[in-house]
Amino acid sequence: MGTNFTQRLSRADSILKLVKTSYSTSPTFKQATFFGVPHNYKDIKTLGDLLEINYKYQPVKNQLRQNLISKIKNNENPFVGIIGFDDTVIPAIKRALLAGHDILFVGHIGQGKTKLAELISENLLSPIPIVEGTLTNDIPTEMPYTHLVDLLNGNSIDKMLPEFYVSKDCEELIKNNGLDTKIKWLDGKQRYRYILATPDISVKDLVGQIDVVKIIKKGIEVFDIDSYSPGYLLQARYGILCLDELPVLDPRKQVTLLSVLQEGRFTTGAYPVFFKPDVKIIATANPIDYTHSGKIIEPLADRLKSHIETHYPNTIDDETLILVQEMDMLNRDQTFLPIFMLKTITRIFQKIRNHPDINSDRGVSVRSTIHSLEAIVGEVERARSLVNNVKTIPRFSDLQCIFQSSKFELDEIEDTTENKTIFLNNIINEVIQETCLHFFNEFFKPQDLISIKNEFRNKSFIVVQNQYKRTSAQSVSTAEGTNFAKESKTGSYLYTDQLRHLPVISKTLRGVIAKIRQEQDYFVQKARQNEIDKNLQYIQFEGVWKDKEDSNEELLATSSELLFEYLRFSSPPILDKREDTFEIRE
Repeated sequence: MGTNFTQRLSRADSILKLVKTSYSTSPTFKQATFFGVPHNYKDIKTLGDLLEINYKYQPVKNQLRQNLISKIKNNENPFVGIIGFDDTVIPAIKRALLAGHDILFVGHIGQGKTKLAELISENLLSPIPIVEGTLTNDIPTEMPYTHLVDLLNGNSIDKMLPEFYVSKDCEELIKNNGLDTKIKWLDGKQRYRYILATPDISVKDLVGQIDVVKIIKKGIEVFDIDSYSPGYLLQARYGILCLDELPVLDPRKQVTLLSVLQEGRFTTGAYPVFFKPDVKIIATANPIDYTHSGKIIEPLADRLKSHIETHYPNTIDDETLILVQEMDMLNRDQTFLPIFMLKTITRIFQKIRNHPDINSDRGVSVRSTIHSLEAIVGEVERARSLVNNVKTIPRFSDLQCIFQSSKFELDEIEDTTENKTIFLNNIINEVIQETCLHFFNEFFKPQDLISIKNEFRNKSFIVVQNQYKRTSAQSVSTAEGTNFAKESKTGSYLYTDQLRHLPVISKTLRGVIAKIRQEQDYFVQKARQNEIDKNLQYIQFEGVWKDKEDSNEELLATSSELLFEYLRFSSPPILDKREDTFEIRE
């Protein structure tokens, strides 16, 4: 008995010395890329390992500040994937984080507000060591050293202080496993908690509540802290809580956030403790809700120290880069996306967004641009590429399908489906003209247009979405010699077949395709300069053009439609378009 007592006493002394030294001595480790983290942190797997290096937790605002300082000094970009904010939003975010501020992003839907919050969490929070298996991200060295000593000696904690440090589950794990208690390192991405504010979110959802199951199963008293089930604030402990659409929360729920922002702590119900989550709050708001009196209570707005306005992309190039980065191509193959088509889609939604007939309070999300491209690619597959086993290459005749993915609200005229259809058709036609004029700027010499006009006399060109369908000569009722399909014995609508009768146009198209290739190469280069690698295989021109002419049907089709549409708007105009047929303008 005496020997066992002496051994226990010796062990207790060793634990006391280890913990006391660890708490009172500066860290012994070499810092990793992230602030306050050992360079070999992945090798630190137990509580004993953690105590031996004298680990000290660094508060969230210090992590964000110091990691941002490191990124700035090393000329590293923590906001990779954010396009068009370099001179506006990003500098404001950096100022806020360097100042230790909580942030309110103010902007319309689809402006990247929550993505910014995700990137801040992912790239600027340091990994932290928690006891594996705990729900409240319990860092064992954050409790008073006397508490940790008691637990390591297998004793219960005599809780004299009314502060919540670690959960009951964490205490039991340390009591049972001692210095061998497993440690798990959580990175910033794992400590990001996103909440979409809705009217049905309760105060209990935010601060936590009594867990009836624990009371019944474990026989815990109602107001014992062991019956507590954590809410969003504690689930985001030592991380970032993103509250999307903050004004939707009613004032009573917004008040709950005040003590966290002002004092760094909160209480809940009748529990005799207070909680200090050390959480950075990043909230978002729509401009109308933000400016509307009472939508965000004044004390809360005041404590969200930095209010940062976001915006839609200012340029066609910026939104096109975002489009390529965010589009979901579902691992397709045999797909090529001409840049002039991507810019056409981008122009459509920028024009809608800035149009006086649109409800600007609602905004027109960049997601509409992305979803419309995805719909167009699906339309190409549905209409021709799958059934005919050809490349998927969008062109102007595919644009009509974007009605299903265009999300906007008319303001100056009645917001009906009919009016929206007319409005969108007009926008599409205007943008096709803009795209063509931009693409062919300084492309032609005056003599080139004269040659094309002379070649088109007594001829026409039919544009159809699926040119692989064939029609009989009898089905064509136009005068002989005025319609290519009438001239063809098979009634072929293939663009390559029609172009055999137009050698000047065919030669011109080779120049058009060369310029398309140039645009594709330039865009890929620009994307990589913006650290975008995703989806570039659909932009790269290499391998698209084949030596065998018939293999180029789809590329010639999209190029032909681009050229023929331009010839309607050239100065002077060369062609007219009647339904699906291009003919010379007399």
